[in-house]
Amino acid sequence: MTATPQPAHEPKKWRRPLGIQLRSQLSAPTGDYRWVYLWGWPLRVVHWASAAAIVVLVVTGLYIGRPYFIISGEASNHFVMGWMRFVHFVCAGVLVAAAILRFYWFLMGNRYERFGALFPVSRKRRYDLWRTLRAYALIRPDEAPKYLGHNPLQQVAVTGVYVALLVIICTGFAMYGQATPDGLIARAFAWVAPLLGGMQVVRFVHHVLTWCIIIFIPLHIYLAIRHELLDHGATVSSIISGGRFVSVREHFEDA
Repeated sequence: MTATPQPAHEPKKWRRPLGIQLRSQLSAPTGDYRWVYLWGWPLRVVHWASAAAIVVLVVTGLYIGRPYFIISGEASNHFVMGWMRFVHFVCAGVLVAAAILRFYWFLMGNRYERFGALFPVSRKRRYDLWRTLRAYALIRPDEAPKYLGHNPLQQVAVTGVYVALLVIICTGFAMYGQATPDGLIARAFAWVAPLLGGMQVVRFVHHVLTWCIIIFIPLHIYLAIRHELLDHGATVSSIISGGRFVSVREHFEDA
C-alpha cells in the first residue's frame, strides 16, 4: 500500500509593507497632461500675507494675554509690551486688508475662487463631503472624489476659518477701541460687547478662536503636504505657481 502524496504547500505571497507601499506612490506620474490655472495672484497674495500675519498675531497676542518672558528693570527702558502691542496691531491691519481683498476676489475671481466654491450646498457636494470624510479616515481611501479646486471637506474647513477670522477681527477691534472709548473704532464696534455678553466674554471668544486657528494650522500643513506627495494633487505648488498639471484622462468633479 503506497502513501498518498501530500500536496505541496503553496508559497505565501509576499506583501509589501505599508511604508514601501507609500513610497511606491511617490514615483512621478507619466502620461499626457494639461495646465489648469486655479488661483489668481490676488488670492495667492491673500493666502501668504494672511499666513504671515496670523503667525505674528498669535505670537504677540499670546504675549499680550499672558507674558511668557519677563525682562527685569523698568518697563520704560525696554517697552516690550508696547512693541508687542504695536506689532500686533500692524499685523491686524494686514489681516484686515487681506480680508477686504479676499472679499473682492469672491466676486471677481474665477470659478474656483468665488463664493460658490466655498459652500457644499448641493446634494452632490454633500455626498462628496461624506466620501471625502471616509477617505480621510482611511475607511474608503480609494473612493475620494477628485476636485481641481477645494474638495467639499476643504470648502467646509476654509469657510470655518474665514468665519473664525471674521469674529476674531471684530472682537479684536472691540477690545482695541477700549483705549479710546470716544474714538471711531470704539463706536463702530460698540455692538460686539453687548451681543456677546460683556467685554470679558469678548476676550474669551477672541482667545478661544485663536486656539482654534493654532490647531488648524498644523493640520492644514500636514494634509496639504500629504495630498501633494501621495495623491500628486499639487496643493502646495499650486498656491505658489497658481495652477497645476492634470492628466487629460483624469475626471474631476468640478472640471
